[in-house]
Amino acid sequence: MMVNSVLFVCLGNICRSPTAEAILRDKATRRGLSVTVDSAGTAGWHIGKPPYEPMQVAASDLGYDLSPLRARQVTQKDFLNYDLIVAMDQHNMDDLQTLSLKTDTAQLLLMGSYISAHMPPDIPDPYYTRDFGATLELLQQAIDNMLSDQWPI
Repeated sequence: MMVNSVLFVCLGNICRSPTAEAILRDKATRRGLSVTVDSAGTAGWHIGKPPYEPMQVAASDLGYDLSPLRARQVTQKDFLNYDLIVAMDQHNMDDLQTLSLKTDTAQLLLMGSYISAHMPPDIPDPYYTRDFGATLELLQQAIDNMLSDQWPI
């Protein structure tokens, strides 16, 4: 499947999905790839707010700038506007599958599917675990694998 656009989805769109958006955008740009990247949350609690400050700090320490990003909630149009929608955990996937219609064109995947088979499919939410570094490591690994799978060089 040719992927030209990716939407990352987590619960509130303030930790995992905006970080994945920033990482993929950065890595794709460095590889000279043209891909549309965005993120959204299944819940609307944080609409319009920037990513969670501790997540911004942890991402910034690795060179990723989350400051321009603002939270939004996933919409029905997203299922038609993106080739690939990547959920951060099974709960997010369940919510997406509830929203998805049979006529939608987006492929739905778990972010953990881009990590080795022995890893759990869920990317832990650092808002609750407080382990922002571990989440960043998992996201970087998954996105490196995504780039190899979707856009091999």
